[in-house]
Amino acid sequence: MSLLLIEIPTLAVERGEVDHLVERLTPAVASADAAVVESRVTADLKRLFVVVEAASTSASEPLRAALTATDIEVEDIAAVRLVGAELDEVKAAAADGPRYLVEWDLPADLTMETYLARKKAKSPLYAEVPEVAFRRTYVREDLDKCLCFYDATCVEDVERAREVVAAPIDRLHELA
Repeated sequence: MSLLLIEIPTLAVERGEVDHLVERLTPAVASADAAVVESRVTADLKRLFVVVEAASTSASEPLRAALTATDIEVEDIAAVRLVGAELDEVKAAAADGPRYLVEWDLPADLTMETYLARKKAKSPLYAEVPEVAFRRTYVREDLDKCLCFYDATCVEDVERAREVVAAPIDRLHELA
């Protein structure tokens, strides 16, 4: 099985509009022989991040076609790797979502092996910021960027946690 990240810009002004979008999206994803693992929307309702499980990474074009046929504008679909959690855990906790999402545009010369070694070495440092709980990361297989999910009481705590692990923040979103 493969994981794919779908990024969708929204024009929503109310949470119900995003919920309706996800309701429309779910059968479209299923029609492409995939299943929604989780969906997260930013607090301003402008961006929806959806992770799906598919038979292979080649499902991206059928997914794009199915979503486009449902009038869902897709910005990007990319293969991702889940780091820091097990897929079954993510599925089981889908309703209990993280509060913050950090996007990090990865350096061009980074390899997956180097990224994973760095992640393993730096992750124990989160203990220095006990008010922040790291939940999981989806790193794109093309190493364009990664999405890191956190629970924390405030943005400043997430920023401090990222400083502790020496990882930049390119975009920081509070999640709805």
